[in-house]
Amino acid sequence: MSELRSKPRHRRSRTALAVGVPLALTAAGTLAYGTDLGVLGSTAQQASAAAPSWATDTADGFASVNSLGQNGTYGGRDGKTVTVKTQAELERYATATEPYVIVVAGTINMNPVGKEIKVQSDKTIVGSGTSGHIVGGGFFLGQGVHNVIIRNLTIRDSYQGVWNDKDHDFDAVQMDGAHHVWIDHNDLRHMADGLIDVRKDSTNVTVSWNKLSDNNKTFGIGWTENVKTDITIHHNWIRETEQRNPSTDNAAHAHLYNNFLEDAPGTDIKSSYGNYSRGATKMVLENSLFQGVKNPVMKDSGAAIVQRGNSFSGTSGRNESGGTAFDPKTYYPYSLDKAADLPSILKSGAGPRASVGKTAAASTKAAQATTLTVAKDGSGQYTTVQAAVNAVPANNPSRVVIAVKPGTYRELVKVPSNKPHVTIQGTGGSRKDTTIVYNNASGTPKPGGGTYGTGGSATVAVEADDFQARNLTISNDFDEKANQQLSGHQAVALRTAADKVFLDGIIVSGDQDTLLLDTAAKDRLGRVYVANSYVVGNVDFIFGRATAVVDKSVITLKKRWDGTSAGYVTAPSTAANRKGILIANSTVNGDVSGGSFYLGRPWHAGGDASLDPQTTVRNTNLSAAIKSTPWTDMSGFSWKDDRFAEYKNTGAGAGSASSNRPHLTDAQAANQEVADWLAGWTPSAS
Repeated sequence: MSELRSKPRHRRSRTALAVGVPLALTAAGTLAYGTDLGVLGSTAQQASAAAPSWATDTADGFASVNSLGQNGTYGGRDGKTVTVKTQAELERYATATEPYVIVVAGTINMNPVGKEIKVQSDKTIVGSGTSGHIVGGGFFLGQGVHNVIIRNLTIRDSYQGVWNDKDHDFDAVQMDGAHHVWIDHNDLRHMADGLIDVRKDSTNVTVSWNKLSDNNKTFGIGWTENVKTDITIHHNWIRETEQRNPSTDNAAHAHLYNNFLEDAPGTDIKSSYGNYSRGATKMVLENSLFQGVKNPVMKDSGAAIVQRGNSFSGTSGRNESGGTAFDPKTYYPYSLDKAADLPSILKSGAGPRASVGKTAAASTKAAQATTLTVAKDGSGQYTTVQAAVNAVPANNPSRVVIAVKPGTYRELVKVPSNKPHVTIQGTGGSRKDTTIVYNNASGTPKPGGGTYGTGGSATVAVEADDFQARNLTISNDFDEKANQQLSGHQAVALRTAADKVFLDGIIVSGDQDTLLLDTAAKDRLGRVYVANSYVVGNVDFIFGRATAVVDKSVITLKKRWDGTSAGYVTAPSTAANRKGILIANSTVNGDVSGGSFYLGRPWHAGGDASLDPQTTVRNTNLSAAIKSTPWTDMSGFSWKDDRFAEYKNTGAGAGSASSNRPHLTDAQAANQEVADWLAGWTPSAS
C-alpha cells in the first residue's frame, strides 16, 4: 500500500464513535499461547474435543443476533457433555447453574404427567439420534433464562382428552421472559395445551426444522402489551393443527419463511387459521406453502404483514397482507427455498435425525465434499497448489478441500471468484510444515511490461467466497535490502477480496503490507475471520477495506530491512457505514524497540474522502513496542476524523484514555464485539 501524497481534506470531527447493528457469533474461547509459532489453540475447544459435532452448532435467525448481553445462541457448548436416561438425571443437569450438553438417550416418561422441567441458562438438550423422547411433559424457560438449545427430541403425549382444558395446561416448550433460544429438528405433538409458547417478552428465538402436529394450539407468541419479541420461524412442517400456526401478538420482528402448513383431508383436526399477525406485530412472510388451510394468513388492523413468494393450494377464507415491516437481512443472512419444493424438503428433513445437522441439504453438501491432494514429491494428485485449484470445477456447489502435504511450495496461487467453498489445508503436524511462498513486490517488473502493484504482488490471492485456510504458512519473502532500486516495496503475502473468508491456525508472514483484506468491490461486503493465527510484519501489515476480525491470535512486530524499529499495525480503508478491522482477544508483541509502533492509521485509498477507516483493538495484550499515542495521520487525513479506539487492553503498551487515545465506553463496546463484525455469519471448519 503506497502512501498517497494528497492535500489535507476537511472532514467533520466526531464526538462519539459509530456503532453498528448488533449481530451474532458464538462467544470466544479462551486462548492458550505458546512460546513459538507452533503452539496456539483454544482451551475451550480442547476441553470439548470428544463431544459430538453437533455440540458446537450455533443458531441462525434472530437467535444468532447479539443483544441483551448474549452473543448468539450456542447452548452448553462450553460445558461437559452428559448422557441421561431418567427424569432425575435430566432434571439434575437441565436445572444446574453450569453449562451442559445433555444427551437424551431413550424415552423418559414424566411424573407427574404435564411436568415442565425448569431449564436454566447455557444448556443444550439434544436427543441421541431418534431415540430421545420426552413423554407426558416438557420444558419451561423462565424470566432471564438464556442461551438454550432444544434439539433432535420428540416431545409428545401430555393430552388428557379435552382440548383447551385449563386444568391440564401442559406445553412442550414454554418460555416466559427467556431470550436466545433455538428450537431445532424436533417432533412436537399431541400435547394438552400448546406445542410452543413464546410469552412475556421472550425474544431472540429461532424455531427451525421441526415437525409440529396433532394438536389444537400449535405455537403462540405474545401475552404482553410490550412490542419486544424478535423471532425467526423457518422450515417447519405444521400439520393436523387447529389454531396458532403461529399466532403472533405484539412481536417487534417476526420473520416466517419456508414453512409448510398442511391441513390434509380426512383428518380429525381441522384448521381454523394459519399465520396470524396480531396487535402491533410486524411480520415478514416468505416462500411458505399453505395447503388446504382455512384462513391461511390473517392480520389485525394495527399489525403488518409483508408477503413474498408464498404459495396457496386449496385454501379458503382470509389471506391478508399490508403495512410495512422490516428487512430481515439487516439482522442476519438467510437463503430461501422455493415454496413448491417444501413438501419434499421438509418431509425428509424436518424433525429428529439420526445424525444431527442444521439441514438435510447441509448434510448432503458435507457428504459431497471433495479432497484433492498436493505433494511436491509426486505422491499426491498434484505437485502444485495452483494445479489443484485449477482442477476445482467452475461454480462448484460444495466444499473442495485441497490437502497440501508438508513442504515449501514456491509459487503464486489464485483462487478465482467462480470457485467458492475451497479449503487449503496443510497436513503436517505444525503450521510451519507447509509453506506457500513467493517474492513479488509492488515494484517488481511484470513479464510483458509494467509492475505488479500492491494487490498484484500477493503470493496467495483469494477472490472466491467461503474460502478457508488452515494449518499452513503463507509468506512473501521479498528482499527489500537487495531491491532498493525498486520503486514499491509493498509485498503482500495473502490478499482476500471475498466474503466469508476463514483463516484458521495459519501464519501470514511478510514485511510491508503482509495481509491485504479487501472486498470484491467498494459496495460489496467482505467478511474475514482470522483466528488462532500469527500475522507478522512491520508497515501497514494488516490493511484494506474488508470487515475483518483478528481474534485469539498473535500479531508479531518485525524490524525494517535496515534494522530500525518503526511501523504501523493496521491501515484500514473502510467504506462509510461498514465495519473495519477489529483486533480482539489477542497479543501484539515482537523483537522491536519500545514505543516504536503505531496501532494504525487511516488509509484513504486514492485520496477518497468518502471512506471512513476503522480499527478497534480490544481485550488485547499490547507490548511496550506500542506508542503511548497509538494512532497517527496518513496522507493528509487525520485519524481523529475516522474511527480508531481501544477497549480494556492490557500489557506494557496499554494506556489510559485521553484525547489522543480514545477508549470505548462499555455501551459502545457492547456493540463492537466479534459478532457485530461477522454480521450473522458463524465461521466453522470445513
